[in-house]
Amino acid sequence: MKTFLTSIFMVALWLMLSGIYKPMLIGFGIVSVALVMVIVRRMDQVDGDHVRISIKPIQFFFYVLWLFIEIAKSNWRVTKIVLARTMPIRQNLFEVPYSQTSDLGQVIFANSITLTPGTLTIETETGDFLIHALSYDPTDMDALADMDRRVTGIENGAAI
Repeated sequence: MKTFLTSIFMVALWLMLSGIYKPMLIGFGIVSVALVMVIVRRMDQVDGDHVRISIKPIQFFFYVLWLFIEIAKSNWRVTKIVLARTMPIRQNLFEVPYSQTSDLGQVIFANSITLTPGTLTIETETGDFLIHALSYDPTDMDALADMDRRVTGIENGAAI
């Protein structure tokens, strides 16, 4: 049942993204999805490695909305820095501790940092991430702590 539902989702996504509904291309899409599903099933038989997704979907949705707003604000700040005559860049490497317990939570937090313009997660260590900031400000640590708290909230089901 899981394979069937995944296949239906992949076909629907393929149709939506391609926007072409000619019979031959729909057939290619279905064959492509079937081939991918066969490969995925065989890979699962070989290693048996499964990723457990333990996030709260509704809280994750609100987190993504919040993240879009943060990306827009950060994009505006980076645009002002780049367009300024003096380009007030204060690059800095610093460590940010994380409180997520699952690999998925850590990936969401690290990628959220990287998606925000002007910051980049360079390295992951046990307990913290090494971050590069284009224009470092001490208040960035508070914003990153807030992001960490929100990601932990979607992971553990705590209030955002």
